[in-house]
Amino acid sequence: MFWVRFRSSVMLVIITLFTVIMGGNLLFAVIGLISLIGLNELYKLLKVENSLIGYIGYIACIIYYAFIYFGEKEYLMLFLVVFMLVLMVAYVFTFPKYKSEQVFLIFFGLFYVAIMLSHIYQVRMLEDGLWFVWLLFIGAWGSDTCAYLVGISIGKHKMTPKLSPKKSIEGGIGGIVGAALIGFLYGLAIQHKMETFANPAIAFAIICGASSVVSQIGDLAASAMKRNYDIKDYGKLIPGHGGILDRFDSILFTAPIVYYLAVFLSR
Repeated sequence: MFWVRFRSSVMLVIITLFTVIMGGNLLFAVIGLISLIGLNELYKLLKVENSLIGYIGYIACIIYYAFIYFGEKEYLMLFLVVFMLVLMVAYVFTFPKYKSEQVFLIFFGLFYVAIMLSHIYQVRMLEDGLWFVWLLFIGAWGSDTCAYLVGISIGKHKMTPKLSPKKSIEGGIGGIVGAALIGFLYGLAIQHKMETFANPAIAFAIICGASSVVSQIGDLAASAMKRNYDIKDYGKLIPGHGGILDRFDSILFTAPIVYYLAVFLSR
């Protein structure tokens, strides 16, 4: 099992590095595809992945990404209203085929998967986006590594005993401090290449620390949903790691935080 996870991790890192560095249309296409797969995994929780409302969700995801690609963000609120209305029409005229929680999952899924993940592409497309985008992974995977190391070393107080007994408060704090420190060092290393911030080290430390907080919340939220539906993994796409949502659960939350903090702090 270790070697299966190791090989999958190496391949995932290679693909991630290549697509993120290339950016542009390649990154956009990959993130769009990942979003559709993630929606499929989420919809399987309530068995609507191959249903009418499921297809409405997939189409809404594609339309949303078209808005992002062509920069028509001013119409997004109208699009979300129309999306909800279309779902309500399908719900009403096929009643009682679908339960209300199934319809809610379709609407929630667009936000939780597609909209959240799209911020990876949006971060990359910012000015200095090639440098910003790595903060996503520092805030998620870097934080997770630091939290794990601190947790096994000095962790004594359980963070959420019923939800995730192995996670400790000390580990959570270690993840935040560790991510902030990595962000600070990363900012120092590339500050001569940055034009957006006067002090990238401080800005990156703030972004990575905040990202660590939401990353840990995202990880716990994903665990809670899986426990509610009594499943171990969302899918089996990535050998040894589960599905897309299993591997990107924390990235889902760090991507928007990095994007909006980068925009706010660069003003």
